Amino acid sequence: ARLRNFCAKTGQPAPEDTGALLRCVFESLALKYRVVIERIEAMLARRMEVIHIVGGGSQNRLLCQLTADATGRPVVAGPVEATALGNVAVQAMALGQFASLAEAREVVQNSFELITYEPYPSARWGEVYAQFTRLLPA
Repeated sequence: ARLRNFCAKTGQPAPEDTGALLRCVFESLALKYRVVIERIEAMLARRMEVIHIVGGGSQNRLLCQLTADATGRPVVAGPVEATALGNVAVQAMALGQFASLAEAREVVQNSFELITYEPYPSARWGEVYAQFTRLLPA
């Protein structure tokens, strides 16, 4: 009901079935990622060339592809067990098993299959992003 009310208030068509609702949610997440990434880039004064999605979200192929498309950047997905692996890596560093954080990251990266999603260029995303940012609260 809240989504339908928001759509009516902002002059947008409301999703009519479960598939359209899920598409709306995933596209909104991808666009919000772009908002946050652009804010971080502005603060750091540098561009992020690649986006890493780890944990459970990395298993959702649609979300990963939409994120690549909406941001115009490749998305590297995985590993799913990122939290546990980070914990193990820090403990291994404390025990002297890794010389640096960079070495620990390299071992993790080389130990799991990562999937890269390349962005598909489309003018549609620029238009959708402009509309999305107009609708965001200040």
